[in-house]
Amino acid sequence: MSDASSFAAILHLQTPKSPHLPSNHLPFSRLGSSRFVSDLCACLKIKDDVNARTSKPFTNFSQQGSIPALDSSSPVSIDLKPILNERQFDQVIAESKQLQQSVVILWMANWCRKCIYLKPKLEKLAANYHPRVRFYCIDVNNVPYHLVVRAGVTKMPTIQLWKDGKKQAEVIGGHKAYLVANEVREMIDDEGQP
Repeated sequence: MSDASSFAAILHLQTPKSPHLPSNHLPFSRLGSSRFVSDLCACLKIKDDVNARTSKPFTNFSQQGSIPALDSSSPVSIDLKPILNERQFDQVIAESKQLQQSVVILWMANWCRKCIYLKPKLEKLAANYHPRVRFYCIDVNNVPYHLVVRAGVTKMPTIQLWKDGKKQAEVIGGHKAYLVANEVREMIDDEGQP
């Protein structure tokens, strides 16, 4: 269904037809006249035609192999795995110690705007360090307060690096998400150095 027809269908449900208008025009009194609706529908139809013309050459290029394909073996981003309780937290830390891997944990809250902006940046960062470093997130409102205190979290978002069962470093993200992501990258890179 095109944008024009879906828009017209929605308007048709919201406004009654006037007996004085042709069947292809709908009254739209808030914006002036029914002429607006038909002009809008015509404009949307032109937009669809333009999109069809511009996407066809792109499809031809990709079929000819002129545009390099994306490497599907490496993900662009990886969802942060949630940790829901203290037992799961202990299990993640123990597994990472046994596998000699580092773990990055984002301590966040679903009401924290900076946390919400930061999470997608860390998901992209997780793809860069996969599988050497595993990334997790913990919503402080969904775990016992004892766990938050035990980890030493006082502000949000807090990003911690854990290795060998111990907290090695942390970044408190009170500023722009891209700056925090850079600090986390530096924290991970510095972790491997003596």
